[in-house]
Amino acid sequence: MAQQIVLPKLGLTMQEGVIGEWLATPGQRIGMGDVLLRLETDKVEVDVEAEAEGFLATNAKAGDVLPVGAVIGWLLGEGEQAPDGAAPVAAEELAAPEAPAASAATPAAATGDGTRLKSSPNARRVAAEANVDLTAVRGTGPGGRIVSEDVEEFLAAAPQPAAAASIAAAASEPAGESAGQFVGPLVRRRAAELGVDLTALVGTGIGGRVTKADVEKAAGSSAAPAPSAATAQPAPVSGPQPGEVIPLSGMRGAIARNMVDSLQTMAQLTHGYEADVTALVAARAQLKAEAGETGAKAPSLNDFIMKAVAVALQQHPLLNAGIADDKITLFSEINLGVAVAVEGGLIVPVVKGADALSVGEIAGRTGALAAAARTGKLAMADLEGATFSVSTLGAYGVDFFTPVINPGNVAILGVGRVRDGFRWEGETPVKTQVLTLSLTFDHRAVDGAPAAEFLRTLSAVLSRPLSLLAG
Repeated sequence: MAQQIVLPKLGLTMQEGVIGEWLATPGQRIGMGDVLLRLETDKVEVDVEAEAEGFLATNAKAGDVLPVGAVIGWLLGEGEQAPDGAAPVAAEELAAPEAPAASAATPAAATGDGTRLKSSPNARRVAAEANVDLTAVRGTGPGGRIVSEDVEEFLAAAPQPAAAASIAAAASEPAGESAGQFVGPLVRRRAAELGVDLTALVGTGIGGRVTKADVEKAAGSSAAPAPSAATAQPAPVSGPQPGEVIPLSGMRGAIARNMVDSLQTMAQLTHGYEADVTALVAARAQLKAEAGETGAKAPSLNDFIMKAVAVALQQHPLLNAGIADDKITLFSEINLGVAVAVEGGLIVPVVKGADALSVGEIAGRTGALAAAARTGKLAMADLEGATFSVSTLGAYGVDFFTPVINPGNVAILGVGRVRDGFRWEGETPVKTQVLTLSLTFDHRAVDGAPAAEFLRTLSAVLSRPLSLLAG
């Protein structure tokens, strides 16, 4: 009998999702675990797998914004008719013993014991064209799934003559689709606004995905020659354009709901505190110079700050807490959310067990999480469980700001830019490096004095960078 395909709930706060694109086509024979579509949630993009077998029929299209639990398609038995509202499946498609040609060329791989090897359709296609045995490839996708990037890395590590010429073309677009089709609805809309032909673009995103930046770059390169100085016009506005209407849905809608909920349900206050980071800046500069000689990458100032926050929270556990059912719960773990700006919003992946990590380990975790956030590779597990968050705007020249607490926590730290300061040594002014720490806290759980003590402790820890390296 027909099996419903519903829009899954992938996180506690998820209320709706956007059908990014269907990776399987109506009428295609689907096996258990095959990838059906790419779903864009308020935080990440994920591939949705089939939980049954059958022939695919759909009643939702790419770009649709639907609530969790909405029926988006069906898996039908042979000869079974699609329910009302689902895209009809032709009789010859239902009778076909195999999937469409694009999929038949790249069947799902299996392990030696006959179990299904998890891999994306694009990974299977790239592997088939490059003559790669997927059982030899290590998957880095959700749940160990093999994605096309894994196949590319495998080929790079063990190049094959026949594969070298085909891998670039194979990775640039998914089976049966051109680069112009392998895009999300927001990018399609932007292309339409700028009059860009998507079929002529080569995407620079994951798996050859065409991004908004690709579209805007193409629009800029095809524009008319720049006018002379006498007739020069103002630079075009980047991002959203005047007159554009941006729906509060998807990521933007989730941010709106969470922030309003945060401000309406908490008594939020913010302390500003100037910290002397002269020694920290010097220590980091020395590490950077030494790392440059070996080709390694030195931890950033923010990595040191994350470690210092973890140390300070151990001494001030009331800041590492949450409120639920009229009770303040002090968390036993220190899991730090780190705000990452992405196209269309903000994502806060979580560095778990930060108090047990070295500065170098934190640097590795934050770097990997930030890269995954910007390329859409985060898993839901990467976004849940934060007990305290850190948001940094120093790179934008901001000194002080008021960060908003993430629901479920009682505090968040804002970090400003490093700037010149001074201190007096007797009658002599001495140049220093300082930054402003902005601590927003929920006054229901934390009073002003304990919040100030936390900032004082954090400032003292930052003034001793060598102790952070030893921790």
